[in-house]
Amino acid sequence: MSTFVKKYLEKLKKRASVSDICPPPLLPLTKADIQPGSENERIGLVRNSMFQNPLILKSELGRTRRRCAKIPGANFVYGLTVRGTDGGVPEAIGHWHVMPTRAIKKKEMPKDFIHMNSNGIKAGLFTAKEHHLYCQHHELHCKTTVAKTFPKNVPRLPDAMTYGKPYPPPTPITEILQHKFGDQWLQEHRKANMRLKQKKHLKKREKTHETRMTMLNKYQIPVKIDSQWHMPKFQKIARHLDTFPSQEDRLNAMKAQQIEAPVRRGQFGWGIYTHI
Repeated sequence: MSTFVKKYLEKLKKRASVSDICPPPLLPLTKADIQPGSENERIGLVRNSMFQNPLILKSELGRTRRRCAKIPGANFVYGLTVRGTDGGVPEAIGHWHVMPTRAIKKKEMPKDFIHMNSNGIKAGLFTAKEHHLYCQHHELHCKTTVAKTFPKNVPRLPDAMTYGKPYPPPTPITEILQHKFGDQWLQEHRKANMRLKQKKHLKKREKTHETRMTMLNKYQIPVKIDSQWHMPKFQKIARHLDTFPSQEDRLNAMKAQQIEAPVRRGQFGWGIYTHI
């Protein structure tokens, strides 16, 4: 056997199957699977339902986490079984089913009340009841709907007419180089600012004109204030004696009294300070 064939057979042996790479999930534990010293060993009463609760079940060392739900057997088919109501392929080959044609209802045209009312008037009917009975027995329908009718006299458009908006005239290159559009925009904004300033100035100048009503609201009726009555004995009476020769001497004496006031105060008039 050649070396090439030997290497190929060795590779085949080394190849792992899908079940080796992705092993199937472990089934729920039972009491028979529990061995002494394992993670899920329990003391006391043990039930199989204990190993179906993921909150109670402990993870095993070196193994994937078990599924706590019961999985059906290998013969179980997942999905819905659809049982055909027809005969399958033989019936499809032997018969030809055609879809029934849908009956299209003829659209009823609206009633022509204008002609019915005019015919009723010609017949000599005047009351609403008579017209109602006449319309029931002599129904007239419009020949065509108003929405589907097209105007007969369509205005003729000129042959050289072009639809759409006309394009603006070309801008000279000199105006683009001179920045004419920018200068024009600045001038327009300056004028707008000047107008706003003038409006504000005019608003400040304007004053509210007082009407007779506002003047009457502000006017207060003058009230004569009478002097309060005092008893004659409490009224101020001018002094009878004036010992000072002049008013200036009187003021000087009062100033001297104010200066000497601290010295003349106290319990015995000795002043408010003590001499050493």
